Amino acid sequence: MQLRYNYRAYPDTSQQRALARAFGCARVVWNDCLRDRKKAHAAGLPYVTSAELSRLRITQAKRTEERAWLTEVSAVVLQQSLRDLDAAYKNFFDGLKGKRPGRKVGPPRYKTKKDTRQSIRLNTNAFSLKDDGTVYVAKVGDLKVTWSRRLPAAPTSVTVIKDSCGRYFLSFVVDTEPDTLPEVEAECGIDLGLSAFAILSDGRKIDSPRFLRRAEKKLRRLQRELARKQKGSKNRAKARIKVARQHAKVADRRRDFHHKASTQIIRDNQAVYVEDLAVSGLGRTRLAKSVHDAGWSAFVGMLEYKAVKHGRVFAKVDRVFPSSQVCSACGFRDGPKPLHVREWTCGACGTVLDRDHNAACNVLFEGRRIVAAGRAETLNACGAPVRRAHVPAQRDEAGSPGKVRGPRVESLYF
Repeated sequence: MQLRYNYRAYPDTSQQRALARAFGCARVVWNDCLRDRKKAHAAGLPYVTSAELSRLRITQAKRTEERAWLTEVSAVVLQQSLRDLDAAYKNFFDGLKGKRPGRKVGPPRYKTKKDTRQSIRLNTNAFSLKDDGTVYVAKVGDLKVTWSRRLPAAPTSVTVIKDSCGRYFLSFVVDTEPDTLPEVEAECGIDLGLSAFAILSDGRKIDSPRFLRRAEKKLRRLQRELARKQKGSKNRAKARIKVARQHAKVADRRRDFHHKASTQIIRDNQAVYVEDLAVSGLGRTRLAKSVHDAGWSAFVGMLEYKAVKHGRVFAKVDRVFPSSQVCSACGFRDGPKPLHVREWTCGACGTVLDRDHNAACNVLFEGRRIVAAGRAETLNACGAPVRRAHVPAQRDEAGSPGKVRGPRVESLYF
């Protein structure tokens, strides 16, 4: 399986200029190649191949006076930019043909130098790890890196990233074997919420940290200062970086919280089941800010890949499953309830049920049923998927309760 490891880099002034040249050259090659393909499509000509674009927009362009400065950066950076364009087109075409799961992506677009996030990608021919802890990047130099953890294996590629607040990162892709944890007997279902971030079927509750809500006061002040600055001025650029840094702090804290919580859950449980929430639909309601602040999609994604990495069972329960309507004690279903009802008494057995804990227990029972029926993906001894069963079900975009249909399980494939 492939994993990505990110580390903070600290280039000096000359290295920052070299990286800025590399970012610019990669952007120019992307735009030139994209323009050629768009013109060919508008003229009804055949699709321009990558080999032709490489010859015209990289090899021959370096010999012209207009693009002679392309020689100042590594050729690997330019070739990888063209490959990234090919990947963008492939994702677009696969989405049109229905070969790519998930939401359809649009066609590639032109890049602008005003983008606050920039990156270049290199393969093993253009970078190397040195014994003194630095990373050599072709035509940039030895970058100082803070190694927060060791790489489990030699990286196959690296992406040099400059984020919106001016920080530099090295993102390594590593091929590694799954690190299977010892088996445990515990299993859990998870109900994600806003008042509490997650409620587990064993009774544990993970409080919602609300990182964005806690930072709103400072963000409002910084955004007011940004709005008062004259457009195009250096003071406005400085104010924009201050806002970006505050947003980056919020994102970093949320990501750290997600990693710690997901790792603990995966270590403590042999099987983890979670409801497949319609986050995109909830993101268009009055709860949008709280939903995005919670970051449910990122958290569930971490649970998925960590379950595969550590040999755990992971499954999603269909969002139309009535987890809040069914009594977890006797199975009686007494219909939907408004959100302000946090506790209710079962009309059949008289059990007093907490709404969130009851939903987590029902997610656990439904997840076990899905796995027992063979509709969830498991791994063999080599870490490869044994089954890719997929039971389609109609979805309500907003995730509202409706008629119960067959469950659908989505798993992460490597």
